[in-house]
Amino acid sequence: MMHDREKSDSAIIAVKPTNNASVSKADAAEPVEPRAGTKRNASEQSTHRTQGRARVTQALDRVRQAAGQRKKEKFTALLHHLSIDLLREAFLALKRDAAPGVDDLTWQTYAADLDLNLTDLHARVHRGAYRALPSRRTYIPKADGRQRPLAVAALEDKIVQKATAAVLNSIYEEEFLGFSYGFRPKRGQHDALDALCVGITRKRVNFILDADVRSFFDEVSQSWLVRFVEHRIGDPRIIRLIQKWLKAGVLENGVVTTSDKGTGQGSVISPLLANVYLHYVFDLWADRWRRREAKGDVVIVRYADDIVVGFEHETDARRFQDAMQQRLQEFALSLNPEKTRLIEFGRHAADRRSRCGLGKPETFSFLGFIFICGRSRSGKFLLKRKSRPDRMQSKLQDIKEELRRRLHQPIPEQGKWLAQVVRGYFAYHAVPTNLSALKAFRYYIDRLWLRSLRRRSQKDKFAWERIEKLADDWLPQPRILHPWPQQRFAVKHSR
Repeated sequence: MMHDREKSDSAIIAVKPTNNASVSKADAAEPVEPRAGTKRNASEQSTHRTQGRARVTQALDRVRQAAGQRKKEKFTALLHHLSIDLLREAFLALKRDAAPGVDDLTWQTYAADLDLNLTDLHARVHRGAYRALPSRRTYIPKADGRQRPLAVAALEDKIVQKATAAVLNSIYEEEFLGFSYGFRPKRGQHDALDALCVGITRKRVNFILDADVRSFFDEVSQSWLVRFVEHRIGDPRIIRLIQKWLKAGVLENGVVTTSDKGTGQGSVISPLLANVYLHYVFDLWADRWRRREAKGDVVIVRYADDIVVGFEHETDARRFQDAMQQRLQEFALSLNPEKTRLIEFGRHAADRRSRCGLGKPETFSFLGFIFICGRSRSGKFLLKRKSRPDRMQSKLQDIKEELRRRLHQPIPEQGKWLAQVVRGYFAYHAVPTNLSALKAFRYYIDRLWLRSLRRRSQKDKFAWERIEKLADDWLPQPRILHPWPQQRFAVKHSR
């Protein structure tokens, strides 16, 4: 299992964090605002919510402990965990400014009479009268210029989905393997990036398989998904809830369409269901393959449907790619041949390619970064990460358009907004070896701001020296904010 020392990357791929009360405490620490329209005083509200949160935490902890102790048993009674307290916690965790679904119901409207609304919702869920509404189709632009379809669920669907996901997470966090990082408690993108960096630098990795599953969220087989869930969940009421969400359909241009494929990318429950699907389709299979079939080291990192696998031997890499393609086809999935690549990579790649006259090693991208085989000042191998230029360009284009809308705002207001944008960009991209990209981003922001201010008037001769002073006053300076991957990985996953 995942806690055992693996043949290939036992010191690289982290075991999952301990599932104890601290996980629930993280959820409880989210900001909570007083409910509107309540007649109780503030202390009573606080006491009620604290007690409710404590009950939710204790209940889910018991489920988590049972899941860890009884690995092969099904959970046949889970619906009672969808209590009013858990529904309240789910509601308070939703985004306040999220776009409404087909019900046109906003967070603020629902909160105006929260207790009554949750009591009614709880009753409908438990007597089987709850009905899932179709999701509203919307599109957001991708970095490559295409549109990503999203499904915006109705507010009550979001609440029930989030509460159900909390219950199911307490079970599946005992099941998921250590190299799965996407949409899991206490794990994030930088955890996956750290694991990949440590794996490449500490293990004998000479080849990288950068795999892309074609239209994963749209191609998931719903029948297979339900069968996978039933492997651990034996409560038919929970299964029916999941089926309701899968069959609710999508509303677009006044027409509701349903399908036996897809999980509705953008819905609250979709990330968990995607992890369950890939856990059975890919994770368990890949872990077994590297233990039984691989001749050398194999490092696996998966974030949702983004998969990167490192190999010591090219023969292992090619056999794994062929077997992976066959495995996915058995469950209605396939690899995208245009985005799936097997490249030579690692500490010896530059020397080997130089001897063959092939030039510099190829690069690959993962979670917004380009991975590069580089050298330190002492000449040793150094794995470098740079921000993807296309993602940066897309971000700058969005900022340019927003500056046009804010053209006539006072300079301090523009400065505060730009500071938030730059600070958010740096918070993710400020990793070691990426300082030059941060400086470039900050430079282009200064230029966009200058051009925006010059457009205010044809007579305005806004000088570069002035914009530099404004930028220094309002915008953060580019600097590295994240530690080296080995340092953070050693702290989070000490052995």
